[in-house]
Amino acid sequence: MTTEKTKLKEGALGLNYPMLARSNYTAWSLKMKTFMKAHGVWDAVEISKGDEIAVDEKHDQIALAVIYQSIPEDILLSVAEKKTAKEAWEAIRTMCQGADRVKKAKVQTLKSEFETLRMKESDQLDDFCMKLNGLVTNIRALGEGISESYVVKRLLRAMPGKYLQIVSTIEQFGDFEKMTVEEAVGSLKAHEERIRGQNDGGGGQLMLTEEEWSKKRKYGWKIIVD
Repeated sequence: MTTEKTKLKEGALGLNYPMLARSNYTAWSLKMKTFMKAHGVWDAVEISKGDEIAVDEKHDQIALAVIYQSIPEDILLSVAEKKTAKEAWEAIRTMCQGADRVKKAKVQTLKSEFETLRMKESDQLDDFCMKLNGLVTNIRALGEGISESYVVKRLLRAMPGKYLQIVSTIEQFGDFEKMTVEEAVGSLKAHEERIRGQNDGGGGQLMLTEEEWSKKRKYGWKIIVD
């Protein structure tokens, strides 16, 4: 008798999966990994070389079918001879990311762009943060580790002069080992709103006092804009 779990896995084949293109491998692989995890077949791809635990054959076939549905015909023909979902997945990754030497060159290019990225006075904070996060995601997708605390520090160093006050305050009172990028961005956006309020005649204080930062460390990072 077919179980509900099996029905769910088989039903995965009817979903609309993202289509792989030469320029979207990072986003495609993240989405596909989530899809296969949700339907219980990611183990067919994740298994390590030499692992003595055999992959469930049905899991492997479902995962392979899911991959086939999400790749264009030219790539499908290139991986058609692969016998397992893991082999097909690794072949696609190699085609899109390149061999190790090419992969290392891509990492270096992305890291160089990440290190030199600066926000202009005319840039929108949300747009800049999206670009920064995109670089970080691509670097991590290529297997290069980059810590959250380092990304936060890099974000603060990239800010233009109008954010100098809040950056100085965060650097003085913030805990970089616990702060996330989202929390840092939230503080920058709150500061931006305060500046806008002052320019509109709203007044208000731009800098947080040490007492306010102590409360933030105790109760959380969210800044309430007056």
